[in-house]
Amino acid sequence: MRKKHPLRQWLSLKVAKSPRGVILIAILLLNVIFICTSAVVISQLAPKNLQADGFWASVFYTITMVLDAGCIQFVVADVGQASVTVIIVCLGIVLFGMITFTGAMIGYVTSYISDFIAQSNSGSRRLWIRDHMVILNWNSRASEIVNEMLYSDEPERIVILVPANREQVQKEIEDRLLDTLEKERQTLLKQTAGMNPVRRWVYIRRHGLRNRVTFIVREGDTFSTQKLNEIAIKRAKSIIILGRDLQSSTCRYELQETQQQQTRGNSNTVKTLIQVADLAGAMDSNDDQKIVVEVNDNWTLNLVQQIIQHKEREGKCHIIPVPVNLMLGQILSQSAIMPELNAVYGELLSNKGASFFSSPVSHHMTEDSFVLPYLKYHANAIALTTMPTKRGTELYFVAEHQGDIEMTTDAPLESMEVELNPDYWLEKRNVIILGHNSRSAAIMDCFNAFRNEWNFRHKVHLERYGSQEILNIVVVDDAKHLEQMDYYKAYPYVNRVLEADIYDREKICQAINEFVDANAEDTSILILSDDMVAHQDQDANALTYLIYVQDIISRRKQADPDFDPLRMDVVVEILNPKNSDIVRSYSIDNIVISNRYISKMITQTGEKEAIYDFYYDILTYDASDNAEAGSFESNELYIKSVREFFRCLPPRCSASQLIRGVYNASPENNRNIVLGYVDGKGKITLFCGDQREFFVELQPKDKLIVFSNH
Repeated sequence: MRKKHPLRQWLSLKVAKSPRGVILIAILLLNVIFICTSAVVISQLAPKNLQADGFWASVFYTITMVLDAGCIQFVVADVGQASVTVIIVCLGIVLFGMITFTGAMIGYVTSYISDFIAQSNSGSRRLWIRDHMVILNWNSRASEIVNEMLYSDEPERIVILVPANREQVQKEIEDRLLDTLEKERQTLLKQTAGMNPVRRWVYIRRHGLRNRVTFIVREGDTFSTQKLNEIAIKRAKSIIILGRDLQSSTCRYELQETQQQQTRGNSNTVKTLIQVADLAGAMDSNDDQKIVVEVNDNWTLNLVQQIIQHKEREGKCHIIPVPVNLMLGQILSQSAIMPELNAVYGELLSNKGASFFSSPVSHHMTEDSFVLPYLKYHANAIALTTMPTKRGTELYFVAEHQGDIEMTTDAPLESMEVELNPDYWLEKRNVIILGHNSRSAAIMDCFNAFRNEWNFRHKVHLERYGSQEILNIVVVDDAKHLEQMDYYKAYPYVNRVLEADIYDREKICQAINEFVDANAEDTSILILSDDMVAHQDQDANALTYLIYVQDIISRRKQADPDFDPLRMDVVVEILNPKNSDIVRSYSIDNIVISNRYISKMITQTGEKEAIYDFYYDILTYDASDNAEAGSFESNELYIKSVREFFRCLPPRCSASQLIRGVYNASPENNRNIVLGYVDGKGKITLFCGDQREFFVELQPKDKLIVFSNH
């Protein structure tokens, strides 16, 4: 029978559990024994009548020699016997002490520092911060969320927890931030090109974009309570849960697996939300935490809604699901109907320039009781609308900064007399769709809603077009995806469906030319980027379609020098922001960067909880029953022709006068609030800052950017 060794077992367990602690104890114990032994030897070698006599004096001499080898000569002198024996003993103490004490302790401390750095990098050390933003998981939109925080009015702290590839994620964020900072710097340099050096330096220092974003990337399991606590999730002001997208797939098999997962729902998102909601709803967590959840399918959305019912805590955490495909579908369809809206949303949904803001009030307030009194004494922000909440009413504005909302004027602001056209109606919309993506159904649903709102029998529309159909759409796509959409049979305004592979250039170009020739109004060409492909293939189909369209425009311009390229409004969807420069090289500025839009909305929602309901409202047209009854509840953004909107063009005036003049002249059931205008060359201007200092002289080809319910 084998002998038991309890001491060996105990030591083995201690080493396995805490090797650093065992080593430290061993080093200290060895040095204590060594110093005591050396002290005994020295005390024995010293004559009784000298000061080295005594054990504790010898301990002092031993420690002195260990810490400083140069003190050996003074120790020998103090001992009082400069013999070979004393010298050898002292040298031995110095040499052994350098190994057991100095060398061992330096090695231990060095190892400890290395381990500390490694643990910090790997994310195994707890963070002691609060009021920060937490991002869980990683996808193609995440770096855009961090980048958007560059334009925040306040310094921002962001902690990202990813399951793997921490270094890669950190490098991606750093590159994205540096790219934005460099572009902003180059823009400022162009703006200040004519200034003298001193004034230029002062202007750049005052208006230049500074990096005030501090971000930390941690690696770990998002389902782990320990990992979530280590990133101080209970003390965060907002938590963003991202879903996995197809763009992260790099091979065919991984892509197929991800596609199958999407059709079945995102279980990872659900599990993460349950874990996070429990922590955010705890008594020791911050009050009013916002949990923003990215959702890509109805199955996941339904589960999230159920989680909200059971896990949401009043005053503790508020869960906000963001249906990505639905929102992107609405943005893409609105950009196809009114192409100028793409650039308008690009600014209004961000922290840069004119942006949407909200402010709560404890009492109930209607839109009429809010907007008109506000416009009377406020020139630095534009009042939009109100929405009821559980705690009162939320007020919504357009401004450059949150502080602009509170700025008032000493005297009532001036208005001006304008006369609006009571028979104004949107003109017929001609759209050709090239390609497909996972949001095709959501895009068509938004087209449906727009048609239902604007398609009921209106005398002006009937007189102009002889039909009540306001939409005229042609779809060009391959057979596989046309079959998935049942060849768009459910949409009566889709007048033609052309089955064509991406390589059928002549067939595609002929269809586009025929469509443009058949319609006197402008034509919007919506090019969709296929998001059901691997990362290396993304945007390839969109860029191919773009080459075809650009060739058509060039040929038409050569054949007819008077041809206006603006008759063909090309709206290109891009998934990878890096490809936007390629698109602009074709003189196409109307680029819808899908991931960037969603990132902006998620960022804004994480900062301003009540803003999401407002976003959903303006991106959604009224239901069919309301439209048929002539009653419009939701507000949207519209691009309205100046020539058709006014009975006669207003004279040169300030933005303040124009805003208030149009509002006062609008009917009570359809207040029009002017946010800016688009000039005849397509340049977009949104009113922000002091409206009294900005002057406008509208021309017949200009268009107004209007916030209204119809």
